[in-house]
Amino acid sequence: MTIKNSRIEDIDEIFRLYKIASDYQKEKKKVVVWPEFKRVLVATEIAEKRQWKMIIDDEIACLWAITFSDAQIWEERDNATSIYIHRIATNPKFRGNNYMNTIVTWAKTYAQSTEKQFIRLDTLGNNTKLIEHYQKAGFDFLGMFDLKNTDMLPDHYQDQPACLFEIDLGQ
Repeated sequence: MTIKNSRIEDIDEIFRLYKIASDYQKEKKKVVVWPEFKRVLVATEIAEKRQWKMIIDDEIACLWAITFSDAQIWEERDNATSIYIHRIATNPKFRGNNYMNTIVTWAKTYAQSTEKQFIRLDTLGNNTKLIEHYQKAGFDFLGMFDLKNTDMLPDHYQDQPACLFEIDLGQ
């Protein structure tokens, strides 16, 4: 297994995995479903080396994006000492292998190498299984928050409370 930056040549596979993830979310009851993301968003993340992939046997097993600011979601909690993880999607061929722990291990190393203190992520709605999953991976659940300004966020952030999670590497 290797973890490296996604390349523009991966973009069709990234969107295929996003579609599979969205379809999977639709099968679940009472979970927020991802909208169709804009290609320019992902292309920008790739160009800025913020889109990551886990490769197993020459296939993308899992992918995610990071950012270094997330003011609309984290509001007054947003800070420059954090990395924010978004859109974790797992290839169905590799489901059930708990790659969240691998992502957390990677994120800790990455955060320390870039002098960040916090690893953060969010999810939407009261998805108790996902909340538990993130907690088992080492994240502290900070609670559910109604976002004040969602006009620049993807559609699935409208009218849903955000569940915020954090790992504090300074503890």
